[in-house]
Amino acid sequence: MGNILLIEDEIGIARSLELPLQQTYGHSLTHCLTLEDALQTWEKGSFDAVLLDLNLPDGNGIDFCRAVRKSRDTTPILILTARRDEVDKILGLELGADDYIVKPFSPREVGARINAVLRRRHWDIQCENDSVIKHCGIVLNENRREVSVRGTPISLTRTEYRLLSALMKRPGWVFTRDNLIELVWDGNFVTDRVVDSVVSRLRRKLGRMSSGEKWIRTVHGTGYAMADCP
Repeated sequence: MGNILLIEDEIGIARSLELPLQQTYGHSLTHCLTLEDALQTWEKGSFDAVLLDLNLPDGNGIDFCRAVRKSRDTTPILILTARRDEVDKILGLELGADDYIVKPFSPREVGARINAVLRRRHWDIQCENDSVIKHCGIVLNENRREVSVRGTPISLTRTEYRLLSALMKRPGWVFTRDNLIELVWDGNFVTDRVVDSVVSRLRRKLGRMSSGEKWIRTVHGTGYAMADCP
């Protein structure tokens, strides 16, 4: 059960979600109509997840997502939008959103998606067991959720962190995109293009190995794997 912040300017949509999320899934819901109200409410409250519309009367929901992630807050954010363009979807995910739900949607779908991101968050917390994973010059501390490359800390989104963790736990193992969707996104629907986009962003943050090669290698026709140490 979670405390959910809903940022949605369409009253009808908000009302259609309120009762099912409360009665069927046991979540509490705080509703904001505008970006300004959402930012003020966010600062004052404590939330387990955010349902975020992109088209708001006083701004773009992406600005809210950007502000939250800039503060390094990792609360799950699920984007609600009528936009079907994959570019918009990738932009939202690159800014740190955890899921993307296209209107029209059913309350049941939204409830299931919320539960999925809350399970992932719970899993992340449960995995914090002082475990440190090392691969060549990369150190991933699961207790502190910190990653460094050759001693230099880097900042990763939750999705990037989960992707890197999955790859580092089995160095050299070739993961298909479907494998990564199951491990990183819990099997929720994302396209291969989204997987490739997250891998590309993670590569940029990691930089290159001393040999000049990328830390994450592409296995053409199959997927991705951590590169061997030089």
